[in-house]
Amino acid sequence: MDIHRTFGEVVIWEKGVLRHAGRVDMTRTALEGLGRALEATDEVVIEATGNSMAVSRVLSPFVARVVIANPLQVKAIAHAHVKTDKVDAGTLANLYAAGYLPEIWTPDAATERLRRLVARRYQVVRHRTRVKNEVHAILAAHLVPKCPHADLFNGRGRAWLERQAVPDDERLAIERNIRELDRLTEDQAGLDREIALGVMDDASVRRLMTITGVNLTVVTGIMAAIGNIARFDSPGKLVSYFGLNPRVRQSGLGAAHHGRISKVGRSHARAMLVEAAWAAAKAPGPLHAFFVRIRAKRGHQVAAVALARKLTVLCWHLLTKEEDYLWARPALVAKKTRDMELRAGLPQKKGNRRGPAYAYNVKELRAQEAKLARQAERTYEQFVARWKTRPPRAPAGAQRPGPPAE
Repeated sequence: MDIHRTFGEVVIWEKGVLRHAGRVDMTRTALEGLGRALEATDEVVIEATGNSMAVSRVLSPFVARVVIANPLQVKAIAHAHVKTDKVDAGTLANLYAAGYLPEIWTPDAATERLRRLVARRYQVVRHRTRVKNEVHAILAAHLVPKCPHADLFNGRGRAWLERQAVPDDERLAIERNIRELDRLTEDQAGLDREIALGVMDDASVRRLMTITGVNLTVVTGIMAAIGNIARFDSPGKLVSYFGLNPRVRQSGLGAAHHGRISKVGRSHARAMLVEAAWAAAKAPGPLHAFFVRIRAKRGHQVAAVALARKLTVLCWHLLTKEEDYLWARPALVAKKTRDMELRAGLPQKKGNRRGPAYAYNVKELRAQEAKLARQAERTYEQFVARWKTRPPRAPAGAQRPGPPAE
């Protein structure tokens, strides 16, 4: 099926012969009617689009399997000068019958729900940023100096904003944006509550939160993209899935040239990992030492992306081996866990008995954990200091240099 928003073109492949089966409306009733007309041993192939998951859920009870194809790879394999819906549907059928169809992983219901919540939260955050930028643009257009407070949109910042001299129409625009910002803040809090409630009992989420610089927002973005870690048999596969692997170009006997990262894959998860990399680079520990080492050679931007790749490899090992981060800071992890519980709407614990997150408020305990992290950082620095740079590998067929003449 070559599906669109309102209809789908159906082509049937049977014993090497393609026949056109007409169009079907993209409604639940029409798809159920198509499913009843099919046999239980049939297999349906569709491309990944905005409504492909819904089509798969409707047709799955009627057929043996519903396969969702990767549209980018299908386009690369089967480029045609004549492109119609019927031709596209026939291409999917032929590729699947020949065993060359690039499939995508179909997430379970819980992972699909988490992906929707994470995507909605991301859109709300982007909208809030646009609203804030519009207010800043209004102030800049009328030569208003920078706000002396840390946040223009907190209580003190808003009081300062009301005292600034701007035209009446601009004042109304600012007030309208402030109201929109408050509404979006409430929406974001509601989405945060839903996300936290859904992952609060997930052991994988709690395990990844032991990594320094990784909070609940980053973890949910990563886990929504990963789903089941068993589908990645190596950390390199996960790195490639997030688009953090470099592009490689090599031809003939020439050397391989490594370029920028591919950026093919889950862009939101990749952005979350880079954000976590910046946070981890500021905290003491082996991750900070890695960032400093790469920054000295390639600059801070490349170092942040390299640290994001390192975090991806670390996540794969922690999830696969079911182990926590070795250099976790217990007080910080307890605080992040308690913040997740409060975000989910759990009641505050009052009384004389202190909880595990209280240790983060004790300055001496935080300093002790930071001291241990700095020791691990120095150990990593000593470890990599013994590394020796390998000489460049000679091209295939090239004569190896002989010993120096005496």
